[in-house]
Amino acid sequence: MQSLRSTRFLRSSQPLSKVPRRWSNSISQRPGSDRVRFPGAINSKFTTDMTFINPTEMSNIPTYRVMDSDGVLVDKSRKSIDVPKEEILTWYKNMLTVSVMDVIMFEAQRQGRLSFYMVSAGEEGISVGSAAALTPDDVVFAQYREAGVFQQRGFTLKDFMSQLFANRFDNSKGRNMPVHYGCNYPRTHTISSPLATQIPQASGAAYALKLQSLQNPDTPARIVACYFGEGAASEGDFHAGLNIAATRSCPVVFICRNNGYAISTPTLEQYRGDGIASRGVGYGIDTIRVDGNDIFAVYEAMREARRLALQDGGKPVLIEAMSYRVSHHSTSDDSFAYRARVEVEDWKRRDNPIIRLRKWLENEGHWSEDLERETRDKIRKEVLREFGEAEREKKPPLREAFEGVYDELTEEAEAQMKELKRILETYPEEYDLHQFQDGVNGLR
Repeated sequence: MQSLRSTRFLRSSQPLSKVPRRWSNSISQRPGSDRVRFPGAINSKFTTDMTFINPTEMSNIPTYRVMDSDGVLVDKSRKSIDVPKEEILTWYKNMLTVSVMDVIMFEAQRQGRLSFYMVSAGEEGISVGSAAALTPDDVVFAQYREAGVFQQRGFTLKDFMSQLFANRFDNSKGRNMPVHYGCNYPRTHTISSPLATQIPQASGAAYALKLQSLQNPDTPARIVACYFGEGAASEGDFHAGLNIAATRSCPVVFICRNNGYAISTPTLEQYRGDGIASRGVGYGIDTIRVDGNDIFAVYEAMREARRLALQDGGKPVLIEAMSYRVSHHSTSDDSFAYRARVEVEDWKRRDNPIIRLRKWLENEGHWSEDLERETRDKIRKEVLREFGEAEREKKPPLREAFEGVYDELTEEAEAQMKELKRILETYPEEYDLHQFQDGVNGLR
C-alpha cells in the first residue's frame, strides 16, 4: 500500500483543544520564561529582534501531485496506484459522462430548451476524485460546479435531467433553478444559489455529527465534505465557517476549487496571500494544496483528509485543489470579455484532468482510441435519451408549490392554494396547465 508520507498536511503545532485547561482559563507568566503564556498566543517565543513577517519572503505552500500532465507517475520509486483498475476506469467514465453532459446541456440552454446551466470543464478530476474517497453516509455540501460529485455518488442521468427540467421526478419538486441538485442518500444537501452559505452550514452539520458520535459511539464514522470556489472564500461565511469548525473541532473537510476566476474576477484581484491554503493554516486547520488536474493526488489527499478529520474526536481539514476554469462561469457569462481566448485554448491543450487520466490508462494498457470512441458515443446516446424523456415529462403537481415546508399546510398556504385554484378555473384560457401533473385538479 502506497504511503502518504509525501502528502504533507500543514498543521498547527499545538491545537487549542490540546492546550491544558489551566492555560486556557487563567494564564500566568512565570518570571524568566522564554515563551508567551498569554491566552491568545500560547507557546510563542519571546525575542528582542523586532521583525515584521513579510509573506513575500516566505516559501509558498507546495502543491501535491502524483502524476504529471503526460500521465506519468512523478515519484519513480512508487510502484503503482493503490486503487483497483476497475475503480479507476469508473472514475474515468464518470468524468467523461459529466463532460459529455455539459456540452449537450450548454447547447440546450443556447437553444432555449433550458433556462440556465453551469459546466465544470477542467474541474472534473476534483469532484470525482474527492467523492471517490467518501462513503455514502458522509454528508456533502456542494456549491454549483460539483456534478462529478453527484455522478460519483450514484446520481443517475435521469436524476440530473429531472432536476434540470424540473419535472415530476425532480427531488426538489421543481422548486429550484437548474444545477441545484440534492438527494437524501447518499447524504447530499441541496445546492443553494447564494455564495458560501453552505460553509458555516457544513461546520454546523459536522458539529452535529460529532455530538451524535459522542452520544452513540456505535454510530458509523462520518464526516462532512464542503465544496466551494476560491471566490466563495472571499465571503464572510468562509471565515465564519472555518473558525467555527476549528474552535469546535468539527469533522469536516473543506475542498476549495481554486480555478483562477470568480466569475469575471481573476485571483490576482481577489487576494494577495498564498492562495486559500494559507488561510487554513491561519485558522489552525490541517491544510494541503493539491494539483486538481491530477485525480490520483485529489483522491489520496481526500482519503487522508477524511482519516485526519475523524481523529481525536474530530477536526477540520482544508484542501485547496488547483485547477483552471476552462468553461464560462455559466450560460449567463461570456468569459472572453475578461480573458483572452488564447489563454483558454492553451490550458485545454496543456493540461486537463480527463486527458491526463486517459494518458495514464493508455500507458498502463487499460484504454485505447477505440474504447474512447465507443464509450463517448454510448454516453452521448444515453444523455440524449434521458434528455428527451425528461423534457417531455410532466411538471410536478401544482400543490407541490405549497407543500414541503411544514408537516401540515398552514392556514395561509391553504388560503393561497384555494385562491390559485379559483383563478385558474375562472380564466382557463389564460393558463396552459397540460404540462402539470393533475392540472388544476391537483389543487385542493
